[in-house]
Amino acid sequence: MVATTIDDPVRACAPVTGRERDVLSALGRGLTNSEIAAALATSETAVDGDVGQLLTRLGLRDRAAAIVYAFDHGIVTPRQVPAPGSPLRISVLGPVRVFSGAEPVAVGPVRQQALLAALVLRPDVTVGRRELLDRVWGLEPPVGNVVPVYVYRLRKCLPPGDLITRDGAGYRFAGRGVRVDSVRLEELVAEAGAARHSGDLPAAVAAYGRALELFRGEPLAGLPGPFAELERLRLTERRIVLSQQKAEWQLRLGRHADAVGELWTLAPEHPHSEPLAALLMRALHRAGRPADALAVFTRTRRRLADDLGVAPGELLRGARRAVLQGV
Repeated sequence: MVATTIDDPVRACAPVTGRERDVLSALGRGLTNSEIAAALATSETAVDGDVGQLLTRLGLRDRAAAIVYAFDHGIVTPRQVPAPGSPLRISVLGPVRVFSGAEPVAVGPVRQQALLAALVLRPDVTVGRRELLDRVWGLEPPVGNVVPVYVYRLRKCLPPGDLITRDGAGYRFAGRGVRVDSVRLEELVAEAGAARHSGDLPAAVAAYGRALELFRGEPLAGLPGPFAELERLRLTERRIVLSQQKAEWQLRLGRHADAVGELWTLAPEHPHSEPLAALLMRALHRAGRPADALAVFTRTRRRLADDLGVAPGELLRGARRAVLQGV
């Protein structure tokens, strides 16, 4: 019998028993042997034996081949597969979400989502298998052909076509025709910059507002791995910078209350950001709320001291002086 491979699976013919089907289903969902044991209320030793016997009987090379077998034989299936031609949307400015038209698409466990994000955030660039392992698993990569397996499973979830392609160097996500919110974010930022350059500050504020509405919480929320962590930090900082620029423009337009409302929501999420606290103090002061502005200073100073052991910098102290002097 020919062993199943990752990129050109050959379907085995041997039927599986109910117990084997349960094990295959768990393998296909990415569970470890200890997790399978817990799910089946048995010992890990028993599961080790079940997996070994299953691979031998079906002529499968390893766990990776078993995962492919499980998908090919309908033992594990994506909950929703997009219809061909449906517009695909991918959101990374929050928990990873994929939509085919208005319908959500299940794209698997968090490591699989992290691999998808590592490709989506570098569209039309080939990313090597070793690099993907480093990005998603860091210093403790798993043994086996896990990257081809995850790519295979993602292809099963996504619409038919060449969204994820492979060449000799690695894998590439074809971004053309796919709506990714991080790409849309930069389009709106460019639109705001053009409006600002032409002197239309209200239009610039409106474009920034639409850009910031794309965020749905912490970017890549819950995803593991070094790449997700770095991108989370980058996108979070991007959101802060855009929020501050929008507030600056709102203050120039005299929209003090609007600036206060948005900064008041954002500042507690970033309690150690002195530029954000100073801007909120300015907005409160100009909105006729000096006491609230001073309260922001006091709260931020306390958090800096308690959490970081540092005193406020000149920017924050200068905002306090401006409030006290009424300037």
